[in-house]
Amino acid sequence: MLGQVLRPLGELFQPKDYPALLVGLGAPDDAAVYRLNDTQAIVSTVDFFPPVVDDGYEFGAIAAANALSDVYAMGGEPLFAINLAAWPDDVDSAILSEVLRGGAEMVKTAGAAIAGGHTITDKEPKYGLAVTGLVHPDRIFTKGGAQPGDALILTKPLGTGTITTAIKRGQADEADARACVAGMMRLNRDASLAARALGSAVHAVTDITGFGLAGHAHEMAHLSGCALHLEYEALPWLPGALRYAEQWIFPGGSERNEHYYSRWVQWQRPLVDWQRRLLFDPQTSGGLLVAVAPGEAASLLQQAPGWIIGRAAVGEAGQLVVS
Repeated sequence: MLGQVLRPLGELFQPKDYPALLVGLGAPDDAAVYRLNDTQAIVSTVDFFPPVVDDGYEFGAIAAANALSDVYAMGGEPLFAINLAAWPDDVDSAILSEVLRGGAEMVKTAGAAIAGGHTITDKEPKYGLAVTGLVHPDRIFTKGGAQPGDALILTKPLGTGTITTAIKRGQADEADARACVAGMMRLNRDASLAARALGSAVHAVTDITGFGLAGHAHEMAHLSGCALHLEYEALPWLPGALRYAEQWIFPGGSERNEHYYSRWVQWQRPLVDWQRRLLFDPQTSGGLLVAVAPGEAASLLQQAPGWIIGRAAVGEAGQLVVS
């Protein structure tokens, strides 16, 4: 459906007419990239959403980390960000101040600056950032490019969707909630730096967010023209994720993701319904999924936390094989 919505824009902005736009609607990715000169290109992205936790400061920090992640997924460094906020009239503005403080401190941690923003009145709180970063035009990470034999490395454990839903329902253990929040507040900067250090050995990168592992892995496989094989037992989970999933505690987005992306998933091992649903669990501020030459996988894992969860393989473009 999203492709149909965007089709008129793709027809209006033909890549041949904008040669400096290195990554845009013609090859959709985690962020747009526009060449400035031979050594510099601008990375531009935007992301915002309703609260995933009750604490205003933590929500702001999580939303900021999530938005910054798109720059890291492209191999760039953030320069500055613009606040985007929607706020109801009947919710204390002091909470919004805490949201903005959390976002600002996360941006500062990333070495960037808040340079302004825009706020509107809305029925539901929302917050996020428009982020501008910088990358070398010859060192851009994209979703496409994975090669058969590549190791697939995931740099954060999964399960934020089911855990944050349990938090909202008052069913999450405090320790599980804290571990989930800490993970969502962790920047993907170290993982991106580690991948950048490997140069051409890294063939494709994306971050795992709203489409879940299956959705974003499908995008990588589709744009790379290959299949991805995922090992279910190798997938890392946040504390409590499996327990809440077994209780069928999922956000609404998990069902939508499964309905759309399951057509590209081939199951080669018996899994019950909640185990399958976890692959479609929407993630907030999730980790990077990196396709790296198999001989360099250990080098990446020495520089940043991560797990080898599968490999790229010859096969139908976009196909996922879960064993």
